[in-house]
Amino acid sequence: MDITVARNDFGRQVNSFETDLKIPVLGNKPFHTVFIRTPKVMKAGSNVKVFAHLPDKSIVAIQQNNMLGTSFHPELTQDIRFHEYFLKLIG
Repeated sequence: MDITVARNDFGRQVNSFETDLKIPVLGNKPFHTVFIRTPKVMKAGSNVKVFAHLPDKSIVAIQQNNMLGTSFHPELTQDIRFHEYFLKLIG
């Protein structure tokens, strides 16, 4: 992907956190996100769609063509909307 990331930029494992984010491509209901030692997208190219930010404007979800990237772990929640979105991209 046409991005620059900072590895573990959210801190060590003790700095893990959870928050609800508005991710319009997943609908109106906020998506619960889990951040554990994750990278932060520092720069995204013009062909990269940014579709989620933290309140401090940190980029945490991106898409380029049929590739997705997140700073959070959607597999650690019971909400399957993110996985459904991915399946639609590759379907």
